[in-house]
Formats: sequence, C-alpha cells, structure tokens
Amino acid sequence: MLSSKEAGVTVKKSENFSDWYIQVVMKAGLADYAPVKGFIVLRPYGYAIWESIRDILDKRFKETGHQNGFLPVLIPESLLSREADHFAGFTPEVFWVTKAGNNDIGERLALRPTSETLAYSIFSKWIASYRDLPLKINFWNTALRAEIKATRPFVRTSEFLWQEGHTVHATEEEAEQEVMQILGIYRELIEDILAVPSVRGYKSDKEKFVGAKYTTTLEGMMADGKALQMGTSHHLAQNFSKPFDIKYLGKDTAEHFAWQTSWGVSWRLIGALIMVHGDDKGLILPPKVAPVQVVIVPIHKDKDAEMVKQKAKEISDELKAAGIRAHLDDRDEYTSGWKFNEWELKGVPLRINLGPRDIEKGQVEFVRRDNREKMLSERGKLVETANLLLSSVQQALFERAKALLLSLITIPKDYTEFKTTINEKGGFVPAGWCGNQDCEEKIKEETGADIRVIPFEQDKMPQTCILCNGEAKKLAYFGRAY
Repeated sequence: MLSSKEAGVTVKKSENFSDWYIQVVMKAGLADYAPVKGFIVLRPYGYAIWESIRDILDKRFKETGHQNGFLPVLIPESLLSREADHFAGFTPEVFWVTKAGNNDIGERLALRPTSETLAYSIFSKWIASYRDLPLKINFWNTALRAEIKATRPFVRTSEFLWQEGHTVHATEEEAEQEVMQILGIYRELIEDILAVPSVRGYKSDKEKFVGAKYTTTLEGMMADGKALQMGTSHHLAQNFSKPFDIKYLGKDTAEHFAWQTSWGVSWRLIGALIMVHGDDKGLILPPKVAPVQVVIVPIHKDKDAEMVKQKAKEISDELKAAGIRAHLDDRDEYTSGWKFNEWELKGVPLRINLGPRDIEKGQVEFVRRDNREKMLSERGKLVETANLLLSSVQQALFERAKALLLSLITIPKDYTEFKTTINEKGGFVPAGWCGNQDCEEKIKEETGADIRVIPFEQDKMPQTCILCNGEAKKLAYFGRAY
C-alpha cells in the first residue's frame, strides 16, 4: 500500500500548476486517461460532481419552460454545408465517419461537434404556426471535436459532456430575453453554487460563436492567471432560420422567419472548480455541489470500535435525514490519518472526527476543509452546526475566489505595461479598444492575449485604444486563456 504522502499530491500549486492539476484530477479519483489521445474516462466521483451540476441546471431549465430531448451523434455532411460559414468554424475539429463495417458509405458523416444544423433541420418540420412557438429544448449529450491544442482533462478534451439549449421564438425581443435569462441561470450556477466569480459581457465579433449575431459570456479567472470561458449564450437572430427554412404563420396570416438562440456549459466547470478552489492538499469542493458534504471518521481502539462505529452511524443517519449528503468512513483497513488525507484530497467540505472522548462529553468535532479550522459542537446541535459551517465554507470559498479575481485584474497605463502584465503576471487586463479587428488581431499576435469579454458595464471606459491610441469604443478585458 502506498504511503499517504505518495497517494497525495506531490507538487505545490504555486510551483507547477499544470502538474498539480493533473495530479489532483487523477489522485482525487475524478477521471483517468482513455486509450485514445484527447479522451478521458470519467470516474464515479467525477461523474457525481457533474450530476450535481446537471441536476441543478435541469431543475432551473424546467422551471423556465424548457424540455429535454435527444439528438443522434451523426450528422450528414450535406446538412452541415447548408450553413457554410457556421460549419467552416468547426471544420478543423470534425471527426468523420467514412465506413460502415468494411463498406464505404455514400456520404461522410460528422460526429457531432455541435448540434445547430442537425436540430434546426428537424425544427423546420415541427414549426408551422405561431401556436408552435416558443420552442425551447435542451439536450444533455456529448460533443466531439478533434482538439488541436494541448489537452487537459475537463478543460480541453476531444469529447466532452455538456448541455446545449436551442430555442425558437416569434420575435427578436423574445429571443434576446431568452439569451439574457439563460446567462442569468448560468451566473447563478457558477457564482452561487460553484463559488467562482465571473465577468459577464459580450464576445467580440472575432470571438463570438460562428453564425451568431452576438454571443454573451461568463469568463472566469483561474489561479494561474489564465481565463476560462465558463458558459455562453448566443443570439442567433435569423442566421439559421433562413437557410434551414424555419418559418411560422403569424397571427397576421403572413409567413415569418423565426428568431433563435443557443447556449451551453460543459464539464469544463469541473476544471474551473479544481483550478480556482484547490490547494496543495487537493480538491476543495463548494458544499452546494459536493457529492459528499460531510464525512464522518470514527477514531477508536479495538475495545471501543463497536460503540464508536454505532455512534458514528447515528450521526450519519441524522445528517442524511436532514438532507445533508453525509458519508460514514468505517473502513478498518485504513488508519484515521490515511482517511483524513484521502478526504482532504477529495475536497469534502466538512469532516467529523468522532472518538470515545467526544461521545463521553456529548460533543462532535468538525474540521473545515477550506481552512482546516476545528470546531467543537454539542451533539444535540449536530445538524444546526453542520448547516452553519457548510454555509460558511460556501461563502468563504466565493470570497477567496473573488479576492483572487480582483488581484488578477490589472489596469495598464500604456501598451508597454499592457504587454509586461500579460507576459509576467497574466490575469485580466482591462483596456480601451477602438473596435477595429486589426488592433485585436495585432494584440493577439504580439502578446497571445485576446478579448475575453466586453463587460456589460462600460462606465469606466478609457478614452483611447490601448494599441493605436485612437478613440476607444469599448472597454475590453484582454487575457490569455485555456
């Protein structure tokens, strides 16, 4: 058996971020590498985190009138070509099926990189009248994109779990309301549940979803100074309804092209959790999304074993009855020290250490994962104390992540300082932008940074463009990203 040190993370987050991240993913039991490069196997603990995210979103989608559906994974090439500009954006990443068994097939089939073209060819058959609108469907599925950059579990893989929503509306106003409603749901998930602060706004035309009129985004900042796109919601206008002939007969008895949106988040949110909240011991999971919120570890010698385990089970049962996700670790083959290290690695928000002395005194010892503080509570206040501590951990993680975000926002005096910040510190660098794509591309070429988000709030816009010194049209947050 490996020692607890060997089983734990062996590098510091601040010294080798990339290696630290991979070790946390593997040693915490979240995922493993698949036999094909760029693919991963999601292990039960990692899948449990995804299930928490999925269940929260699924509930909110249904509350707002969305229904779930299913789409096949294969898309005919001829269908993709009907929206040529959109498909061109995905061409380098597409996996193609060219054979059925040993036989060549007549037309190449794409493994779904995204579902707009497939879904909208079907929508055109379902929609005839204004009575059929709005159509609001969400798909829980996978997408496959041949990842051409450096892969990283959860963040960049050639297949990933996600949800993609697709809606059809009678008016542009309804579509725009849908875009913002979904962005609000994503904000609730990312900030209130996952405890990761974000910057909300628009993508530039260069960075927006191909085929969209505009894209709204939530951008997070990871602990290594790189940005991560957390979720996007796109206003597609009539850019797909026209090539796919999605029309409806209005109350005015005239035919109209519909207005559409699409939106999605993926399991890269798990990657964000790891990178933002984790420490040198491993994961730290926000209580609202943790598969296990409280782990109970009985501490005993042989003569006390039966009694301590029984009391530990009573605590576990009481917490579960109160709706708290509790787990009793009563394995005899591991020492309590081993268990402490393992559950710290897995990021469980609270641990209860229970020994004979605690039982004798009618108390419970809680240990927080985020700051390792210990707290004694009366046994009779078990549930009350657990809930208070879980709430406190959730809030503390958000505040700590917010402080990290703010520390990685640097306003430059000029372009020289802009480049120095990008190269040496990273993070978000807010700057004026003239709106010219040439400036955007030159900055990307010289620094590796692109416009991550044009924030909704534009009240602090500089007067000049950071590169050309022309009149600034927008305040943009630049940064390097995953």
